[in-house]
Amino acid sequence: MSLTERQQYYLQKMGVDVYVAKGGKQETTVRIVPSTATVAFAREDDQKAWDDLRARVAACTECELHKGRIQTVFGVGNVRAEWLIIGEAPGAEEDKQGEPFVGRAGKLLNSMLRAIGLQREQVFIANILKCRPPENRDPKPEEVACCEAYLKQQIEMIKPKIILAVGRIAAQNLLKIDTPIGKMRGLRYEYPGSNIPVVVTYHPAYLLRSPREKRKAWQDLQHAMRVYTEIK
Repeated sequence: MSLTERQQYYLQKMGVDVYVAKGGKQETTVRIVPSTATVAFAREDDQKAWDDLRARVAACTECELHKGRIQTVFGVGNVRAEWLIIGEAPGAEEDKQGEPFVGRAGKLLNSMLRAIGLQREQVFIANILKCRPPENRDPKPEEVACCEAYLKQQIEMIKPKIILAVGRIAAQNLLKIDTPIGKMRGLRYEYPGSNIPVVVTYHPAYLLRSPREKRKAWQDLQHAMRVYTEIK
């Protein structure tokens, strides 16, 4: 399917130019995912499991990060999502609002998702860490270890068809590897202990600082769509 005007609009919002070949045919193609409303819980037990996990995260004092937080950032979105987006850790605005990927980086992530036919409400968005590290420093291994069980349980309950890891820190911690992000791009990994495919791309905050890399991010999204289509 050729690029739609809607896709072109969101690619322009991302800062990615779309080139049209001679004859009017766009050089980039992608499958559009139909829009769906947020899925309700299938059983009351599902709601309770999510409520219990959210409460455990909110009360967590397993590492020193709890001392400086305003609130935990549990995650947001469709608990029956086929796409799970995983980032690094909350920033200052996320810490204030209790929601991942807000502000400029969040708006760019929304545009990235819309470029492949997804609404923010269709996916689930979470982070490796549930609390903000001071001064937005990199997470420490012991902090990641303390949060790992929460993220693992989220993945087990969501049962996503694909995970999109955004940023080096998210990808390396999720996959338990130290490969540079440039070498992870374009590959298909699997979440450890499962057959859930993981695709890696740049973090929106990095793309805001390095706009020339946005075209690479678009290539990553196309790759993710191909992986997703293959497993459907």
